Amino acid sequence: MSSRNSASFGKRIEYWVIGLLLKDGFDVFVPLVDDDGIDAIVRGKAGQKLDLQIKARSNQVKFGSSALFGVGQSHPEERDGFYFMFYSERLDEMWLMSSADFIENCVTTSSGKNTGNRSVWMNGRSKVRNEEYPNPRFDAWRISKQGQPDFSRLRLALGE
Repeated sequence: MSSRNSASFGKRIEYWVIGLLLKDGFDVFVPLVDDDGIDAIVRGKAGQKLDLQIKARSNQVKFGSSALFGVGQSHPEERDGFYFMFYSERLDEMWLMSSADFIENCVTTSSGKNTGNRSVWMNGRSKVRNEEYPNPRFDAWRISKQGQPDFSRLRLALGE
């Protein structure tokens, strides 16, 4: 997949997720500028808000990387009210993780040109069976089952 197709895939998934949230009754606002890694602002029924960054992996990624998500150096520390929503097209699964949970569970690159970048690997793989699967270690943050999103964790984060 070319970088242009890769970038457009990410943007398409952002709008798809925003559409799912709107369909589920959330108020969603999209910033015009993406300076702080905020793809959407979600408002709860009582007016609470949280910032959301949406990360996606397409079917085109190499085997074993279907749920490997990197966030670069844009999130060096925990941010109150900031959440990551991760989507793997190949697994057709979603996860929702606060920035605190992300930092606690991510790996930070310690050397080379990507020093300081953070990533989380939410899939397991079996070369013998030639399959990937959601890593059970991240089940606490999984918000979909077989492609059907359940946004109750998001409602809980909004205090509903």
